[in-house]
Amino acid sequence: MPSGRRPALDRLPTPPDPLNPQQCPGRPACHDAPEPTPAPTPQRERDTTHPTVTAVSAHPTHTFTKPTRPRIRLLAGLGVEGDAHLGATVQHRSRLARDPTQPNLRQVHLIHAELLDEVATEGFDVLPGQLGENITTRGLDPLSLSTGTVLRLGPHATIRVTGLRNPCAQINDFAPGLLAHMVRREDDGTITHRAGIMGTVLASGTVEPGMHITVHPPQGPHIRLQRV
Repeated sequence: MPSGRRPALDRLPTPPDPLNPQQCPGRPACHDAPEPTPAPTPQRERDTTHPTVTAVSAHPTHTFTKPTRPRIRLLAGLGVEGDAHLGATVQHRSRLARDPTQPNLRQVHLIHAELLDEVATEGFDVLPGQLGENITTRGLDPLSLSTGTVLRLGPHATIRVTGLRNPCAQINDFAPGLLAHMVRREDDGTITHRAGIMGTVLASGTVEPGMHITVHPPQGPHIRLQRV
């Protein structure tokens, strides 16, 4: 092309249209916004509302405390295998002396871990099994249950709640002053015995920490737990 002469405008090559992806192969049209990255799915929070077993304990002799075990086995109509309170009739020594033919309503002893947490704030370091319970729970309000409530622990074992543990002076022998926290006078003047509940075994099964507890209230009106 001779110097000094400008090319005709109609002869200039047309630049590719950036808005047309067919004219810009390999590039998206600039008006096509990239697809938003989906927000990560939040992880499901751990279920802390379902009552669970936190510890299990047993001892073959009549000691106040019981060592924790990896698992225990409940035997229908009897109690905890290998525990001193195993039996269809009473095994508590004072009750044996009175009438050894009485039915054993104290085959299994349960305490809620929240009680241990509470007394810890008062300076009492109490570990699972040290108050003599067989099963330590969390997320269960045992004192509010009705007499006759059935508890299923894991897939097989079931317990029928018979009543309250009767706190005794041995609690103060274990930790002076602790007994006062196991018995509480309510605003209406009633006395609440807080040292756990007792039950009998309806169906055999192994119980170990981490198992869920399912509560089956009895039919009919609520019957407040009494000492057994």
